[in-house]
Amino acid sequence: MAPEEKPLAPDTASEIPAEDTPAEAVERLRAELAAEADKRLRAFAETENLKKRLIKEKEEFQKYATESLLSELLPIIDHLDLALAHGRGKDVCKDFVVGVDMTRKAFVDILSRHGVTEFGATGEPFNPESHEALGVATVAGLADDTVAQVVQSGYMLRGRLLRPAKVLVNKAQ
Repeated sequence: MAPEEKPLAPDTASEIPAEDTPAEAVERLRAELAAEADKRLRAFAETENLKKRLIKEKEEFQKYATESLLSELLPIIDHLDLALAHGRGKDVCKDFVVGVDMTRKAFVDILSRHGVTEFGATGEPFNPESHEALGVATVAGLADDTVAQVVQSGYMLRGRLLRPAKVLVNKAQ
């Protein structure tokens, strides 16, 4: 009995046609090897790119994970600002106003440690990307298209807009 010939596995080597010379077969096999090496390098590059993208997404998630919580806390600062605005200059206990002011400062300090910064000041240029115009005002001494009055401060979280500043924009008559 003749020993059975095992066919070559399609994923390990290709069948050599009978009409190929040994040099042609070697050249064809080198081309296949180069193609497989290219596939392997591309797969490796795709894997590395995926790793980098996942690391970047993880960092972004960690950086801005608290965004919704911080957004919900901002009205507390607004209420403290209102309490201070109504308490100053009136017959309100001075200690009460000082206490509210200290509370506001402590709260702003905590937010700043978490990357929140307050913005919006009279006289700064109006920027539609970070300011919400509520109306127009005329203030002498201010240039056109600058903030005439800040109605509500805006906040950024590590460079990303958390809440736009609500302002009145200066327009000359």
